[in-house]
Formats: sequence, C-alpha cells, structure tokens
Amino acid sequence: MNHFNPADKIQDLQYFGEFGGVNPSISDSSTYTFLSAKTMFDTFEGNAEGCYLYSRHSSPMNLYLSKALAAMEGTESANVAASGMGAITSVLLQLCASGDEIVSSRTIYGGTYAFMKNVLPKWGIKTSFVDGTKLDVVEAAITSNTKVLYCETVSNPLLEVTDIERWAQLAKKYNIKLVIDNTFSPLSVAPTKLGADVVIHSLTKFINGSSDTVGGVVCASQEFINDLKNVNTGAMMLLGPTMDSLRSASILKNLRTLHIRMKQHSFNAMYLATKFENDGLKVVYPGLKSHPSYSLYSTMINEEYGFGGMMTVDVGTLDKANELMELMQNRNLGYLAVSLGFYKTLFSAPGTSTSSEIPLDEQKEMGLSDGLIRFSIGLDNDIERTYQMMKSCMKELNVI
Repeated sequence: MNHFNPADKIQDLQYFGEFGGVNPSISDSSTYTFLSAKTMFDTFEGNAEGCYLYSRHSSPMNLYLSKALAAMEGTESANVAASGMGAITSVLLQLCASGDEIVSSRTIYGGTYAFMKNVLPKWGIKTSFVDGTKLDVVEAAITSNTKVLYCETVSNPLLEVTDIERWAQLAKKYNIKLVIDNTFSPLSVAPTKLGADVVIHSLTKFINGSSDTVGGVVCASQEFINDLKNVNTGAMMLLGPTMDSLRSASILKNLRTLHIRMKQHSFNAMYLATKFENDGLKVVYPGLKSHPSYSLYSTMINEEYGFGGMMTVDVGTLDKANELMELMQNRNLGYLAVSLGFYKTLFSAPGTSTSSEIPLDEQKEMGLSDGLIRFSIGLDNDIERTYQMMKSCMKELNVI
C-alpha cells in the first residue's frame, strides 16, 4: 500500500492574500513593471526569484496552483497549462525530436491518440501503440530511437490498469522517460512514487470538479519543469498553453476539497458497480474482484481514496446504449455528456465520442464495443436511491 498522503501535503500549504486574505490575491495583469532594467533582464533569464515579467512566463496564481499540484503528486515542481492536451503535447514535444519514437498504451484518451498518430509524424516522431497490460509486448516495441513510454494509470475508457512499477523498470533499463496521465486517479495513485518521471493531469476533470474550467498540469523534477519553461527551447513557453490567473484561482479553491470528493466518487462507484454486477450486467470497475487487475491496483492505491469514480457497463449495442443514456438523463440521473469528475453523474458512449478518433477496427481490436457506456459517477448523497432509479431505467429497456 502507498502511505504517501497527498491531501495532507495540500492542506499544509499556506498562502496569504496581499491584504491578509485567506485566499491568495489574484494578479489580474498580463505584464509586470520593474524598478530597474537589470531586474527585468535577470527575471527574463530566470535569475530573479519572486519577480514576474509576463504572464505567459509565469504569474503568482499559476505558481501557487503549480506548487499545490506538485505537493499533491510528490514532485519537485509543476507547471499548469490551459488544458490537459496543452500539457500532454508540450511534454511530448519537449522530450522528442525528429527521428525519435514513443511507445504508448493503445487504450488512451482519443485526443492523445490522435496527436500521436496524426500530428507527431509531421515532425518525424513515430508512435507504437501496444497492449499496455502485456509487459513483454511493451518491451518488444522499444527500439534504440525510443525516448518515451506513455500510458494512463487507469485507461480511458476501458479502465485497464497500468503496472507503473514494471513500466518504470523498463524505462530505467532503456534510459527513457516514463510519462503517466493520472487524470482518472488523483490522490488514489502517486505515479512518481512508483517510478514515473512525468505525471500529467487534465485539471478539467476530478481535480477542479465543477465542469466550469479547462486546465492541465505537468508534475516533474525541477530540471524538467525548467526545461519546459525555458525562453529559448521550452515547449510550454514557446507553444503558449498558458492558464489564465482567474482560472488558476478557481481550481486552487476546488483542489482543497478534492480529498472529500474523491472518497464519495469512489464509494458511489463501488456501490453501483457491485450492485450492477450482481444483477448480471457486464461491468468493469477496478474495485471489483472480477477486474483482471484488481489485485495489482489494490497494491497501488492509497485505499483511503478508493478505486476511483469511473466505471463502464456494456449493454450490447449502440442503439441500446443511446436509448438508456437518454432515459437516464430524462429521469434526472445524470447528463449525457463527455468529460468526468462532475458532482452529477456523466455518461457517454466513448466509441462515438471521447474515443472516436480511434479507427473502428482498432476500437474493436482493443475491446471497445459499440454498447459500452462510460460512467463518471457523481456525488449523490443517497446512492441506493440512485441505484434503484437506474435499475428501473434498465428494466424498462430490458437491459436487466
């Protein structure tokens, strides 16, 4: 079991506002003034601690949020971005050049897949997509040109679990970087404690939790974050995926309740997954003993935060999936919407939404069926009531 408790690290951070406020003051400026030209030069070169030049370089609120997220992941440093994809693309372009290769799990977020398959080849960067649950297959795909191993702690949308420690052993064996997208499992899993080099989150999801903000973060060593922010060669500096200070302030406030929310997301998901499996439905949830990686994941998580808020149910056909989701939305059981981590349950058919970038033949090969519904389970207070209402919808449509 992982005894590192990131919620305590977040709680221990203390930021005072400019006028003594319990929330840090927001600097609503894109550029900053200097009393001397030399200080401006030193700041531009990164040699003036506590001074700010231009908000694409850094801003006080972005640094506050970055520090909190680094504490959460147990890394030396972090840097926030305007979106999860802004974080992912910057990291990959920082680590890879023309002629380099990436080995990636084949079950990843559709936008990441599309970037690797359709955009990176324009820069001469090749990606091999493999079954990430088979370590011999992962290792066989590594070549002398491989610079990055990439995967998700819990994959989107199939909820496959990555054995991060063994992936990390491969990365060290071949002297390459292990990059983990930990969006589905904040607080539950600390990838760097298991050997990952870089951890990425879409802040849009569980960490912010209110579906009102898009954001991302890269958590890593101070050296790597400095490289990303380098004014001459840094991908996050030069590509410009800068988070707005007002958005950073919003996410920082919500981050303080993440530990409470994740416990409830996990409790509710475990309750529904167990009930639906007992009803005979084809359910995938890492907390069920029927999940092929249940034993592995049990050793990876901080059990206080559970197995997460994501589960899938396969109802057989896309038409049936759509019919059920529409009925559940009409009964106010959640929203037919992409994304995750909201206070209300969200459901979608990933094959035609968040994973639609993946060609149909590849979806079929990886086991992504037409009738699969991905659930992001909400914070419902009476989860038994929710279960009975969902079950009623399923009975009405002959799913159960």
